[in-house]
Formats: sequence, structure tokens, C-alpha cells
Amino acid sequence: MKVAIVTGASSGIGQSAAIQIARRGIGVILTYQGNRSGALDTVAAIEKEGGTAVALPLDLGRSETFPAFRDAVSGALREHWQRDTFDHLVNNAGASRIAPFEETTEDTFDTLMRVLLKGPYFLTQALLPLLADGGAIVNITSGAATTVTEPGYSVYGAMKGGLVVLTRYLAKELSGRGIRVNSVAPGATRTRLADNAFERYPEVIPGLAARTALGRLGEPDDVGAAIAALLSSDMAWVTAQDIEVSGGYNL
Repeated sequence: MKVAIVTGASSGIGQSAAIQIARRGIGVILTYQGNRSGALDTVAAIEKEGGTAVALPLDLGRSETFPAFRDAVSGALREHWQRDTFDHLVNNAGASRIAPFEETTEDTFDTLMRVLLKGPYFLTQALLPLLADGGAIVNITSGAATTVTEPGYSVYGAMKGGLVVLTRYLAKELSGRGIRVNSVAPGATRTRLADNAFERYPEVIPGLAARTALGRLGEPDDVGAAIAALLSSDMAWVTAQDIEVSGGYNL
């Protein structure tokens, strides 16, 4: 059985991706930071459909913990799948803080940098010895890095833009091992980011839907399905791409 690691899978896009990946017959190691109950819900949903999953804690903003996390992954692989390697990595875990440029603090900048760019960079590096040749990596970027420029997202968009560039470099440098690296850029999607912004400010949803060609806000399953598809052998000739999954936002 193939095995995928999905970071930040206790809710939203990560949770959907983990469940949809498992539906393709792939074992899942999923991570969580504060939302352990949500992670266990993801595991339960996968197991209910006959899949295999395990949840491990991970603070993506603390790169010094990555060697210990790698050891935990090794243990889970041996215990649950009798393997020493895994096949797919989805760098999904993230954070978001909204602030106008002139009000953005160094603390906000550094926090988002650690989680959105430094974290995926060094987590991938730490896990690389366990990633099987011929595997696949999907980084979750954002339309805020490429096609959408909204006030308040200067740091978030800049870090996600860095992840787009990193995706291309990893695709080049890991190609000798047959490892494909792509990224998915969600549009406006109903998740818990920005402190459940869509629940707190539902009045913004009609405007976002009006700017979307397909006429609605994105749902986690819309993006999760795209992530699962990119990991499959159907996409074996696709690498170094940043694929927008937005329903045609700002067309």
C-alpha cells in the first residue's frame, strides 16, 4: 500500500485531501497542531470507509522538532504499513493574519514566514530520506501569490509566492529520483483560516461568489479532490506546475 503524509489535516482542505487520498487506497499519516479532536475525526472518517490512517502532532513553525517528527513517521510506517518509506507529501498546514502593509509587524512577518515557507522547506528536507523514488509532493500555495492582490495579505501572498518558486526548484532538483513536485493554489475557500473569517463575516461571501466564474465560494472538497488527483499516476507527466483551483476567480 502506498502512503501519503498530509500536514494540517484536522480540518478544511487538509482534512478533505486526506480523506480523498485514502479513498484511492492510500494510507495516510496526517498531522495536527492544536486541533487533536479534528485530526481524530479525520482518522475516523478514513477508517469508516475502510482506509488506514494515523494522526501525529506537528508544529510547522518549529523546525527544530522536525527530526523527532521524522522519527515518529518512521515508527508509524513500520507499525501500520510495515514500510520504511512513504510515497506522497502534501505540504498543506498553514496560517493567515490579515493586516495592512503599514500595520504589519515583524512578529507577524516572522510567524508567517516560519509556517508558510521555512516550515515546508525544512520539513520536506527532513522527510526526504524517507520519500520513495517515484513519489510526489504537492505544496498548497494561494491565488494571493499570483492572480489576486487584496489589501492585508502582503506577507501571506509573499510567502506563498516563495512556495510557488520553491515548487519549481524542488521539481528540478528531485527529478533525478523521479519525484514530481507541483502546487495547488486555492481561490476563496470556506476553511478555518484567518480565525474562521467566513463564519465571522458572512457578508463578504456574495461578493466573492460574484467575482467567481462558477458563481460560488470554494469548498474544501473542491481543492482536496485536485490534490488527490495530482498525486495519482494519471498525472505522472505533470511536474513544476502551480495549478489554480478557484472556480475561475477574477475572470
